[in-house]
Amino acid sequence: MNAQTRHAAALLRISLGLVYLSHGLLKLIVFTPAGTAGFFESLGLPYFLAHFTIWFEILGGLALILGFKSTLVAITLLPILVGSILWVHGANGWGFNNAGGGWEYPAFLMATSLAVALLGNGAFAVESLKPLRSISPASA
Repeated sequence: MNAQTRHAAALLRISLGLVYLSHGLLKLIVFTPAGTAGFFESLGLPYFLAHFTIWFEILGGLALILGFKSTLVAITLLPILVGSILWVHGANGWGFNNAGGGWEYPAFLMATSLAVALLGNGAFAVESLKPLRSISPASA
């Protein structure tokens, strides 16, 4: 992967991580875990799934921002988006500006997650850092 592609992959990865992080924090801080769980239950989903979703969005978002296991994290976050289409936005039509929000935005996030999974970390990832013990005095 050339430098330009690595930087583009990093930009995509970090942007996606910020979206997941902000969605998780929205559920945690604004809607609250109890409110989010209540909404999930109103959809027929189990209470615990709300807490799982909140923390996975937050931790997954942070992992993407840092560039830690980006391929695995991006793939593992896909079921949250599939669920948001099936249980929340799917019946509201395509446009996210429709009442209740359509499925356009979660579909875009799915495509972006797949792109990050295929591209990997890109530049500026913590996984790319060399451990200090691997740097020999001769190379310093």
